[in-house]
Amino acid sequence: MSATAVTPAPTVGRPRAFDMEKALQKALEVFWRKGYEGASLPDLCEAMGINKPSLYAAFGNKEQLFLKAIELYENRPCAFFYPALEKQSSYEVVQHMLCGAASANADPNNPPGCVIVQGALACSESAAFVKEALIIKRRAGEAALCTRLQRAKDEGDLPADADPAALARYIGAVLQGMAIQATSGASCAELKQVAETVLSAWPGKRPEPC
Repeated sequence: MSATAVTPAPTVGRPRAFDMEKALQKALEVFWRKGYEGASLPDLCEAMGINKPSLYAAFGNKEQLFLKAIELYENRPCAFFYPALEKQSSYEVVQHMLCGAASANADPNNPPGCVIVQGALACSESAAFVKEALIIKRRAGEAALCTRLQRAKDEGDLPADADPAALARYIGAVLQGMAIQATSGASCAELKQVAETVLSAWPGKRPEPC
């Protein structure tokens, strides 16, 4: 996504141009800290440096702003989930995911945890659309991992009795649990211990030592 200067629809007084990507990054930080429902429009407008009419003109409503912020979150340079699927072995796939989660969830430069996990934990009926969108994203990730693990099984990288669907659900549960532990203060080192415990029992082939 490239930074684009946008002039919102005219409101009272002179319209103000702003950088959409920077504003979206600020919105993401608010959603990350407070969750979807905990982030109020005044919170978002203050962080983004715009007023409500400008927010609506550029991003639509709060739901649309949140989903745009999630898209930005998923495409950050430090994103780890989908890049992990390109690793050579199933062990390396899972290693990259879990170690990436440990580093990302406890990164002191960002709010702790995962905005996709946290965003749906306390959604009311009025936010059902957002909750469903996040559930769909998580299921898509699980399905992509299952497909990758099925390929590993077909190639002999996982044993013949391995269940790719169950393994994908297991890793998804671990990733979500790590995100929640991070919000409770777990450090990167502590989260990496979780990763190492999972990896120690992984049924796939280990990569050759350097």
